[in-house]
Amino acid sequence: MNLAKIRKNLTGYFFLAPFIIGFLVFGLYPVINTLALSFTDTTLMSGHSHFIWLDNFKRLFADDVFLRAVGNTWLIWILNFIPQIGIALLLSVLFTSIRLKIKAVGLWRAIFFLPNLLMPAAVAALFNALFAYYGPANQFMVRAGYLPEAMRFLESIWVTRGLVIFIQWWTWFGQTLIIVMAGMTSIPVHLYEAAMVDGASAWQMFRQITLPLLKPILIFVFVTSLVGGMQMFDIPFLLTDGRGSPLSSIQTNNILMYMKFASSKGHIGAASSVGVLIFIMTSICALGIFYFLRDRDLDAPKTTGKQLLKKNPERSQS
Repeated sequence: MNLAKIRKNLTGYFFLAPFIIGFLVFGLYPVINTLALSFTDTTLMSGHSHFIWLDNFKRLFADDVFLRAVGNTWLIWILNFIPQIGIALLLSVLFTSIRLKIKAVGLWRAIFFLPNLLMPAAVAALFNALFAYYGPANQFMVRAGYLPEAMRFLESIWVTRGLVIFIQWWTWFGQTLIIVMAGMTSIPVHLYEAAMVDGASAWQMFRQITLPLLKPILIFVFVTSLVGGMQMFDIPFLLTDGRGSPLSSIQTNNILMYMKFASSKGHIGAASSVGVLIFIMTSICALGIFYFLRDRDLDAPKTTGKQLLKKNPERSQS
């Protein structure tokens, strides 16, 4: 190997090094360290720790607080993701329709994406002020005669959950819309033109052309939304008291993990066990999404020419 080739290889490694080092230090090491800590009783206020095997995980599954947090996380994510993907698909079909030819599509996309640019802390503070006891929502409802007196919205379980669900949908809906629209615009137009010539309806074109060709985009949207939903923290944490009130109705997995970490002794081991379970749960569900939305045509066994002749012997005689 000559000197020029060695220098060329070293140059490539030099440019790759920052990413590799960053991934090892800030990506791989925290995962391994969290997994190791989950099997210990490590705390911030003690200089020693003990290996306790699966005790942290046993305590979690025996704790109603953890099971409630998991249920809250799934409920909030599912109830905001279903309308998110449903309305995104509907608007994407309308915006990319050849027949409708809606104008100013770029402007509409920008308007829908704007909430995604807002800071979660600002959004939580805004909705906390809107639905406070003397907030604008109570002022309007009482003055209009819809309520006899002011209501404590943020002390109601379903109102608070509804607010978190709405904020999550409102914040991330625009990004989902842009991704789905990008997938639809990449579908060749001649497929729809041929279907229209054959007399296919709009629903048939959507079901037979759009959805099958959108599978890679839908897998990406499902998995990224799942990962974000299982790590939901900022909005439910900041909207009320930082503990998921009222009655832990909006306490999510990450809020529980933070509470264990921020306890009097700082139970890092117990908090790490919550993080490990979140990782396992998210990974299993993501693999399930990949499996059920995979392209089954690629998994089908390929038929060779000899097999075709065996199935149709009359063709070999012609």
